Amino acid sequence: MRTAYLDTLYELARQDQRVYALISDNGAIVYDKYRRDLADQYLNLGISEANMLGMAAGMASCGKIPFSYTIGAFLAYRAFEFIRNDICLQKQNVKIVGTGAGQVYSALGPTHHSTEDLGGLRSLPDLTILCPASPLEVRKATVAAYEHEGPVYLRLGTNREPEIYKEDYAFEIGKGITVRDGKDVTLIGTGSIVGDILGVVEQLQRDGIHARVINIHTIKPIDKGIILRAIEETGKIITVEDHNIIGGLGSAVAEVIAESGKGVAFKRMGLQKFSNGYGDYVQVKEMNGIGIKQVYDEVKMIIK
Repeated sequence: MRTAYLDTLYELARQDQRVYALISDNGAIVYDKYRRDLADQYLNLGISEANMLGMAAGMASCGKIPFSYTIGAFLAYRAFEFIRNDICLQKQNVKIVGTGAGQVYSALGPTHHSTEDLGGLRSLPDLTILCPASPLEVRKATVAAYEHEGPVYLRLGTNREPEIYKEDYAFEIGKGITVRDGKDVTLIGTGSIVGDILGVVEQLQRDGIHARVINIHTIKPIDKGIILRAIEETGKIITVEDHNIIGGLGSAVAEVIAESGKGVAFKRMGLQKFSNGYGDYVQVKEMNGIGIKQVYDEVKMIIK
């Protein structure tokens, strides 16, 4: 995902001198090509995330389009006040790019995990939140963020996520995508965990269970229509996210269900406390209840 983002940002900046890359002294090496060819559109602000976002807001007020990039946990938590007051309150055209979504920095522990970022940022007015599921979707989401006038939070994984799309497709902010159709149950995911969900669906298929998979790449504004159709057509919904179940995808879907007044069997899967354990990403997801086997078992339970 990171490479897809950087390649796309490079292309946008080559075409539009208003585009700037701002970083907070992390992963500078991955910007080598950008820095070499577009030095005048690159700023390393050091380990000062709040200052970086304050500067980005000022640049946006002068007509620039800054993409402010660092680890998502440090943006969403440490610099929340600046996102609220300098960017969202002023409706500045700043793109906030957080890498390391969920528990993907699995060996670094909960201080580096972005597992409450959606819950906090989703409450901010005028902030669009994009959470792409694959490298192709990162490219499309980055372009969409560039074209969108206003604050955007772009939530990325790292650099090892598999591609889930076999062919090109139309990406639209606020419109979810049915990745697999099915009539027995709907699994709704966001971010790279959609790839895990597709693996679960293959297992369910062998059991005679036909699961629908919906990728919600835009957490805010959320696609109410695709959720309401899933309620009507499958009657059972499970949300799966690498995030706390409070405030993120599960909460957003629950709000749609509650306001619809429709009855549906519903389960939120995600973290309910700070992340436990260390290891690789697959291991940490399993330790915290969102591994492939746990999702499979939950589907079997809701079907019963």
